[in-house]
Amino acid sequence: MNRQTPGISPSIVTRDEQVYAYIRGSVRMDEFAVLADRLPELVGWLTGRGIPFAGAPFFRYNALDMDAESVVEAGVPVTVTPEPEGDIGIGVLPAGRYVTVTHLGHPDELFDVVTRLREWARHEGLEWDMTEVGGVEHWACRLESYLTDPRVEPDPSKWEVELAFRLAD
Repeated sequence: MNRQTPGISPSIVTRDEQVYAYIRGSVRMDEFAVLADRLPELVGWLTGRGIPFAGAPFFRYNALDMDAESVVEAGVPVTVTPEPEGDIGIGVLPAGRYVTVTHLGHPDELFDVVTRLREWARHEGLEWDMTEVGGVEHWACRLESYLTDPRVEPDPSKWEVELAFRLAD
């Protein structure tokens, strides 16, 4: 089953449920920075309360519309469940099978990586845990995790980003 697609090496992994803290927003993709710029606020909130991270910060795409507003969460997986406060909510990433691929390079290149990943999955006969209604994709879980800390590596062209899209059961 693991046919190669140029430029990507996807894997299928099984993940357990994962508690996370998030800030949710409704944003256009060309204004994504409005939500992305809130990730340090979330990290600071968790750090200030001594809540340990269970993984890398991520963006979770709940409803994706490339031509209008999308519902996205800036999130951080955590080892304990804090109480929500203000704009900060608590959720659970669902367990299940995920297609993952890691990209080393600028986040602006992710659109092409996603396109190749979706082509690969289609050739493999895989179905996403996603429904499309009126051109809007509603995902059970579609993550973009930032494995590189921008405080350590400020050059986005050297960042490592993992994509993880949940497969239908």
